[in-house]
Amino acid sequence: MMFCLKFVWPTATPTKNLPSIKNERMVSFQLIYFCQAMRIKSLAIVSIMALLLFATPRPVSAQDNWTYQRCLDYALSHNLTLQQSVLQKRMSELTLKQNRMTQLPSLNAGASTGYRFGRSIDPTSNSFVTQSLFNAGFSLNASADLFGWFTKQNNIAASKYQLYANNYLLEKARNDMGVNVANAFLQILLTSEQVKVSQAQVKLSQAQLDNTKKLVAAGSVPESNQADLEAQLARDSSTLVTAKNSNANSIIQMKALLNLDFAVPFVAEPPQNIAGIPVLSLAETGPEMVFTAALAAQPQHKADEMMVKAAGRTLQSARGALYPSLSLNAGAGTNYANSNYEFIGNPVPKTDTLGSVNVAGTDYAVVRNGFKYPNTRLVPFKDQLSNNFGQNIGLSLNVPLLNAWRLRGNVEKAKMDMQNQKLTMAVNQQKLRQDVYTAYSDAVGAQQKYYATISTENASQKAYDFATKRFNVGLMNSVEYITTQTNLFKAQIDRVSALYDYIFKIKLLEFYRDQRITL
Repeated sequence: MMFCLKFVWPTATPTKNLPSIKNERMVSFQLIYFCQAMRIKSLAIVSIMALLLFATPRPVSAQDNWTYQRCLDYALSHNLTLQQSVLQKRMSELTLKQNRMTQLPSLNAGASTGYRFGRSIDPTSNSFVTQSLFNAGFSLNASADLFGWFTKQNNIAASKYQLYANNYLLEKARNDMGVNVANAFLQILLTSEQVKVSQAQVKLSQAQLDNTKKLVAAGSVPESNQADLEAQLARDSSTLVTAKNSNANSIIQMKALLNLDFAVPFVAEPPQNIAGIPVLSLAETGPEMVFTAALAAQPQHKADEMMVKAAGRTLQSARGALYPSLSLNAGAGTNYANSNYEFIGNPVPKTDTLGSVNVAGTDYAVVRNGFKYPNTRLVPFKDQLSNNFGQNIGLSLNVPLLNAWRLRGNVEKAKMDMQNQKLTMAVNQQKLRQDVYTAYSDAVGAQQKYYATISTENASQKAYDFATKRFNVGLMNSVEYITTQTNLFKAQIDRVSALYDYIFKIKLLEFYRDQRITL
């Protein structure tokens, strides 16, 4: 049975690019359990079943290259934060639609039914009756505001400006997503370059160690040189592991930004010439000019302007609520009751004796002649609805006199909200100026640092070349040689880091000017 396990699960099979192996391991364990449960002990049968299982073609995940533009397009469609911004915009559209619909007249229909017991008013005759009765009523009411000091119109305008603001905020979120994706993409490229430099350093240290071992065996150099190089190789290997871990973490951050499944392969495809990416000329662009361009094009500033206008219209709407309003009301209704009876048939003459009077000793009867109906019936449902149908129409004037300071409080709140929106716009404008000047200063510093690291790397390379020649002829000890090698390695890492930092700082400055990033 142990042989079967090894057969269906080869330990030499690479699993890095084969996600299906995980499922096949589960299947293999299930196969073993099935064999045990069914008491299949024949090795031949188990082997045939395993061959049939793994003879099925399995999809192999190929390398999937991601350019910056592909990352940006995917993030714009799948990022969760952007989806929230889109939902906020849709909420603003719904609010605007609701406020517009408030201008239409309101129309409501109602129906009621029930039993009454004891003494109550008959809804059909409006008289008191002492009996149990069933009643039903139907009504239709309509109302329309004729004049309300443009309160509703101001609410509509306020919600319209808020929708404009949310449109600009959505545009800002998309622009910011371009910055975040560019930063994450450049971080992946940086860590990938660091991995390559570390791998080259490990290979170089290994080659030097192999050569030193030969020299030690020949007696040309002391064994301490070999020990020093072994320690250097261990440090370089540790640096390589750290660089690979940083690269893996940067890819994870990008996948989280894209809302991409972490199991999906991701390989960043760098531009053809990363060092030749066109960048902004700092000598021809001042921070104040960039700030002026950003102020005219940045969606955040436009959104702040719309919010200030929306606050102003909200204030006008709150003030309008302090004045009288006029509305038109109309309605119609009818009802039914099972106590509403009517006479049927032809009337029959009748004489009722009311009493008698005595006149001169003779009694005379007092009678009342009239008519009576031999039968009665309950008025039909349809007839009652028709007979009891009534309508009404009228004007209603509402004069707010005292409402627990609610309306005045709404006006004061609207005033403070407008002041707050103006302050928010001023704060955002000040922050934009600060960010532009900071980005310009960082770009200048990153450019100077990049040029300095190039010079440092060139000097370190020359020093290392001379040190290698001296070390090979025994004119330099291992400690000095390793120090020279470490300086070169550090200079290479610093140059790569400075390059990507310089590119991002320049692109960030371009973003403030043009509201877009291209790589």
